[in-house]
Amino acid sequence: MSALTWAVAAVVTDQAGRVLLCRRSGGGRWALPGGRLRRDESPLPAAVRTVRAETGWQVELVDLVGLYRLGDHAGPPPPAGRCGAPPDVLVHVFRARIRGNGPAGSPLGGCQPGWHAPDGLPEELTPTTRAALADALAGRSGVLRETPPESVPAGRDGGTESAGGGGAPPGQRTTDPLGAGQPCP
Repeated sequence: MSALTWAVAAVVTDQAGRVLLCRRSGGGRWALPGGRLRRDESPLPAAVRTVRAETGWQVELVDLVGLYRLGDHAGPPPPAGRCGAPPDVLVHVFRARIRGNGPAGSPLGGCQPGWHAPDGLPEELTPTTRAALADALAGRSGVLRETPPESVPAGRDGGTESAGGGGAPPGQRTTDPLGAGQPCP
């Protein structure tokens, strides 16, 4: 079993019912805004912090949509001394609403935020984003779901994914940086 990485994401809506999504720079897939927890940080403040950092919007958390586990649960373990699959990631996905009439600041680089009507969501959603949006828009809470890992084709979005999908939260590679079966750094 690999080490567990804790992450957060939020299904953020505005007064018109639109959903806030992030697109990775370079034309990657759309995902929920979010990121990894810092050391000694709980999921609630982490979700508020990461949404603000990625999008510029201040949010108020409403409730927990669910926990989404990413990882290759059926894959064989790597040989001794070799890197394996991406780490298991447990994403706490919250339902949130915006506070204020506009962004409270500028988003950090790497995320191109955009508002989307629930019936006009982009096709290029990460698998976890798609599952979490379906759960949130259906009004479900307390969902426990495992989502399969998804590798990102090389060069598509710099080898990173948002917390809302793929195999890793923002800033983490979704593939072994040295190639499968290479010695770990």
